[in-house]
Amino acid sequence: MHPIESSGLSMKQLRVGVVGVGYLGKFHAQKYRFMPDVDLVGVVDTDPVQGEKVAEDNATAYYQDHRSLFGKVDAISVAAPTPAHFSIARDFLRQNIDVLIEKPMTSRIEDADELIRIAESNGSIIQVGHLERFNPAVVALRGKVDQPRFIESHRLSIYQGRCTDVSVVLDLMIHDIDLILNLVGSKIKSVHAAGIEVVSENIDIANARLEFDNGAVANVTASRISAKNERKLRLFQKDAYISIDFAEHKITLVRPESNHGDDLIPGMKIEELQFDKGDALDDELKSFIQSVKHRRQPLVTGQMGRDALKTALSIMAQIKKTSQHLVN
Repeated sequence: MHPIESSGLSMKQLRVGVVGVGYLGKFHAQKYRFMPDVDLVGVVDTDPVQGEKVAEDNATAYYQDHRSLFGKVDAISVAAPTPAHFSIARDFLRQNIDVLIEKPMTSRIEDADELIRIAESNGSIIQVGHLERFNPAVVALRGKVDQPRFIESHRLSIYQGRCTDVSVVLDLMIHDIDLILNLVGSKIKSVHAAGIEVVSENIDIANARLEFDNGAVANVTASRISAKNERKLRLFQKDAYISIDFAEHKITLVRPESNHGDDLIPGMKIEELQFDKGDALDDELKSFIQSVKHRRQPLVTGQMGRDALKTALSIMAQIKKTSQHLVN
């Protein structure tokens, strides 16, 4: 039996910590601090200046070693740099402590498999931080998407100098990979990809074409050196064209309807839906807390995080192969 099930903890007593309180992790700490059913008992960072500041700002304790939280927490957010995800998450899972791991889940498929194995063996929970699943636009799509045949996504970002220790595939594109895998619901048959380094030692611009067993196709583009920020996803299915503009908080649906002959497209009804910006991170963390409290499967499981990682690594391998072919 998992400790949460046997301890009789009340909502006020759920003890949570955050490992890695840099750009993203500090927001985890802020959100947890103000949740009525959470006690933020500590934050961890290898940089004592940053760690102590975030701890002070959130009225909690600072630790330099994540193992100092053993026995003090019931659940943990792992927002450390990607190469450290595996060892940190593994240590907590071995202590029967539930983990939310920021994306990408790990750097290697073998490591993701090991984390899933440990969690399954002792009944612990792994949630992977694919934030876009909690975006109000994506939530609004539920019930509207039905077997999409073609998906196109663009995730472009003005250069910020962060996360250049990994490729843009693991930094930005993986968000759309996870969304697309969830929307299509079929295994990938083939991957074609190209990319290039521009300002860092890793891929800064990438494009991939994913072909699925059910015949669906997705064209995915990501860049972290764009002149503008853009996050758009378009999908085509038998009865509709759906466009999501995450930046403008807008969904456009185009569907056939015989009574709409005077519309912009004859015989098609065009509907625009505006959605609230919302707070996807707050919703994500609250969902994780509820999964921990009620011992239920999270919205983004370890297996889903592993599937997105596998696809991302396949894209990176294809880019490397293409680049070598061009050089030769």
